[in-house]
Formats: sequence, structure tokens, C-alpha cells
Amino acid sequence: MGSSLSCCGTEKVEQVDGLSSNGGSSTSWRIFTYKELHAATHGFSEDNKLGEGGFGSVYWGKTSDGLQIAVKKLKSMNSKAEMEFAVEVEVLGRVRHKNLLGLRGYCAGSEQRLIVYDYMPNLSLLSHLHGQFAAEVQLDWKRRMRIALGSAEGLLYLHHEVTPHIIHRDIKASNVLLDSNFEPLVADFGFAKLIPEGVSHMTTRVKGTLGYLAPEYAMWGKVSESCDVYSFGILLLELITGRKPIEKLPGGIKRTITEWAEPLIAKSKFKDLVDPKLRENFDENQLKQAINVAALCVQGEADKRPTMKEVVNLLRGTDPKASMKQMRLKSVKYGDDLLDVDQNTDDEKDKTVDESSAYGVFDALSMQKMRDPYRRR
Repeated sequence: MGSSLSCCGTEKVEQVDGLSSNGGSSTSWRIFTYKELHAATHGFSEDNKLGEGGFGSVYWGKTSDGLQIAVKKLKSMNSKAEMEFAVEVEVLGRVRHKNLLGLRGYCAGSEQRLIVYDYMPNLSLLSHLHGQFAAEVQLDWKRRMRIALGSAEGLLYLHHEVTPHIIHRDIKASNVLLDSNFEPLVADFGFAKLIPEGVSHMTTRVKGTLGYLAPEYAMWGKVSESCDVYSFGILLLELITGRKPIEKLPGGIKRTITEWAEPLIAKSKFKDLVDPKLRENFDENQLKQAINVAALCVQGEADKRPTMKEVVNLLRGTDPKASMKQMRLKSVKYGDDLLDVDQNTDDEKDKTVDESSAYGVFDALSMQKMRDPYRRR
């Protein structure tokens, strides 16, 4: 991509084919002009806005040849935004999988940074679990399990099949998009990390969303594929229960989904975990299987979590060691200091953590009980 990043304001168009295999959403990407995207979105009209976050806004649009697109427009041009833009375009240009949202194109001029994707008509998983479509209950049990498996397969590809391996770092319900058939596509690679061959983990500044962060990452900045596994476990619990990763209780107390689920799993009250909106329409064997996978994924110690290959096999029921697994969940409590500043548990906006405090996002007691899995002995 290199020098071509400067041609947003020109009429130059570059076509690159073959960036979508395995049934992915996009068959090619190209460089768009700002004029094209301005016209496609009706001048980035408020009526076309699909959503808004810390990065900027996403707009629906239609190109002159009738293609429906989603355009992410970054609102600021600081070094942080520039880096996230470059990372996302770089990663999207590498991935080719049916469960990963591919790159349709981008625009980069002196004052604008925009990324273009295929439009997903069913928006995000978040919108169906907690947002504008939640009351319609379009996600039955079968669809939820298909979303879980598809998302897991997308992560498996990132962790094990693409070179170099990619850690997403921000797996959450709003970053799982749903196509017209409710097939999942993992999206938003602005926080992604490319892991060189032979490297098991990296130390980095903490990025991600409160409620989904793995403890070793939140406390020590140690990022590995296992951090995505933890986040996927939270996502799976969210699919099963219909609950948010962090919910606000009367009196201002905040509770994580693992704190709520832990005693129910310990007492084998699995049916009590299921989203009541499903009206008990679920497969009991699949429920136990999914709870087992979630419990394994959210274990406090990274080296005890399964890989995404093992997760996919467990969800498919093809793991030969599945019968040896035990359903047990031990939650790790978030520190009150971070929960106090989290103001987004009652709406669709998620809390992004840029840096950890003295004890990370977990309280001191939790930190003292947990060893650093990468510390040399």
C-alpha cells in the first residue's frame, strides 16, 4: 500500500483482486476518492450514520454502481488515530476468511482517513443482544451457536493460519457483525497486533474494552493469542445469557458476567444461565457444551486456557479430550477504581482502556493471588 495512501483526494483508483477466499465478504479492494465516499453517503449525512465511537463515525452508503458499503470516518488526525488506521488497513489487507470482515477499500488524504467495508444489514451482535433489535429476539438458540462457532473459526484463522499470526485485542459483541443470513464476521482490527514467528507473547500498552480484558493483559500488558481466547469466552457467555459483560445493580454496584455465572455453574444450574428471551427453546447438550467452553476460556491463568483450535473442536463436538474437561468457572473481579470510571454499561458505547493503573484494571487482592504467567522462574 505504501505511497498509494496519499491519493484520497485524487481520481486515481487502484484495484486489487483476490483478497477474499473461503466465502469472505469482499472479493477485491480499491482506493476510493473522498468525492466518491462523500457522494455515496449523501455528504456523510446524519440520516446515514450507523454508529459512533471514540474513533469517529460509521456511515451507510451506496456507490455509483449500486454497492452498499459501510464507511468508517476517523474524527481526528492525531498520531494514535493514524496508527490505528494504518494497522487496520494492513491487517484487513492480509485476512481472507468467511468470518472476518474484509477490506472493500480506503481513502487517505492530507486531512481525511476513511475505511470502506461491505455493509452488514443485520448490524452487530450487540444490537441484537442489548440494542435496538433485542426485543425482536431474532437470535434464536441455533443462530447464537452458529455465531459462536463462526466467530471462533475467524479467530482460529487469525491465530493459526495467517502469517504472521494476528491477535485481535478487542473481541466484543459490537465487533461481531451479522450479514443477511446472520452469519458472523469479526470486525474492527484497529487494535490488532501482528505476532512474529516464534514469539509467544508481547508486552504492550493495554487496549481493549472493559469486561472483555484478560487479567494478564490488563495487569501486565502481556498480550498473546490467549487474550483473545478470554475475550471470546466472555462473548460466548454473553450469547448464552443475553447479559452484558458488566451490569449495573441497584445502589450503583457493578457486577461482571463471570461473577454472576460462577455460582450457577458451581451448582450445575445451567438452565438458569440461558437468556430468558429464548423461552427455554435451546438444546440442553449444546448448552452444557457451550458453558464448558466458556468456563475454559475465561480461566484466570493464560496457560490453562484452550487454543482457538481446541475451542472450535469443542464447539463442534470433535475434541477427543472433551469428556475430560470439567465445567468450572472462577471469576476474576474488576477493581472498584476502574468500575467507578466506567460510565458506559447502560448504553451501547463500550469503555476503552488506554493504560492500566497501579494495579491494572483488577483490584490489588486479585493481583496478589494471580501469578504473572510469563515471569521467569
